[in-house]
Amino acid sequence: MDPLFPEIVELNVGGQVYVTRHTTLVSVPESLLWRMFSQQKPGELARDSKGRFFLDRDGFLFRYILDYLRDLQLVLPDYFPERSRLQREAEHFQLPELVKRLNPLRISKTLDPYRFNASSSYSPGSVPRLTPSQSLEGRRSGYITVGYRGSYTIGREAQADAKFRRVARITVCGKTSLAKEVFGETLNESRDPDRPPERYTSRYYLKFNFLEQAFDKLSEAGFHMVACSSTGTCAFASNDQSEDKVWTSYTEYVFCRD
Repeated sequence: MDPLFPEIVELNVGGQVYVTRHTTLVSVPESLLWRMFSQQKPGELARDSKGRFFLDRDGFLFRYILDYLRDLQLVLPDYFPERSRLQREAEHFQLPELVKRLNPLRISKTLDPYRFNASSSYSPGSVPRLTPSQSLEGRRSGYITVGYRGSYTIGREAQADAKFRRVARITVCGKTSLAKEVFGETLNESRDPDRPPERYTSRYYLKFNFLEQAFDKLSEAGFHMVACSSTGTCAFASNDQSEDKVWTSYTEYVFCRD
């Protein structure tokens, strides 16, 4: 331990206060923190108004940098949305091994998103499916758009309750690999059976008619809704103006996984 620095070091990282051991900060040789707290003197480092060493970086993400320095292990929560930003922080602090672990290309090789399960079989032109047990950290980011067209009637002068008809079909738009990962066997691929995994399609639809079921599957796969839009048209069932109005609507929901 450098005698110029105390054993317990207080840090102010972007407004967030951290208290750690000096040995933790210098645990990775040649890193930025190693140089700051072993090659420089305390008086050469920036401090805040309370004398804590100040780092002008993301205070929230520094907790993961500090956790990594403690035992050189990377443990992130499920559905962690800040991986790319954390990788940038790791690059700033010059932690090459942590940068490698956060690299999406490395993750895709370690956890192959098209790995077969034990009961899968391969044939030329077939598209492998994801196994349910794969970690979310190995899943790719992207967007899926779910759309549906429905109709309903409203009684004359809106005095009667609306009568809803069933949703005719729930469509799925997005990258083929993501759509198959999320919806599996419930995805009807017959309209676009030869689409490669990395290509996009707007021709898939689901084999069920419950929109909430589609939302549940997307949520379980780590997606969250980011936008939605809806349009509607109105027409009379006949020329008789006294009859019920028939409304047809089309709605799309956009989901994202970071």
